[in-house]
Amino acid sequence: MSNSPMKLPTTTLCTENLSHYKSLFEKQKKNLLYTAMGLTPSDFAMGQDDIKDETDLSATELEQSMRMRLRNREALYLRKIDDALERIRMGTFGECEDCGEKIDARRLEARPTSSLCVSCKENQEHLESAHIDGRKPKSLGSRMRFA
Repeated sequence: MSNSPMKLPTTTLCTENLSHYKSLFEKQKKNLLYTAMGLTPSDFAMGQDDIKDETDLSATELEQSMRMRLRNREALYLRKIDDALERIRMGTFGECEDCGEKIDARRLEARPTSSLCVSCKENQEHLESAHIDGRKPKSLGSRMRFA
């Protein structure tokens, strides 16, 4: 038995790790953009066969809604990828945007676009859960007054 200390996983990002994340983000961005380029307005339009009766119409509307939600999620993820690439360029990738501490390497491996450490993300989620609908207001400001 040796008395040497146990090695812990490193939390700092070396150049090799940064290039790994950069290539991962660029590949994901390319795939998302390639998928989006193949879409046309007709992919979201209703055909005559889709509106023959109420059941067909309901099924078509549900399918369109799901497609739109998927596209919105992809757009949000694309924005997160762009933000992560910008943090790499600025030299701040892997740093928590709230507290400035290093984001644990295991968190980055699980969620590469993370901009918050686990502790700050937990705090953010706690604050979000305090709102009635569980979301942080984005366009209405921090308070709403009712007369």
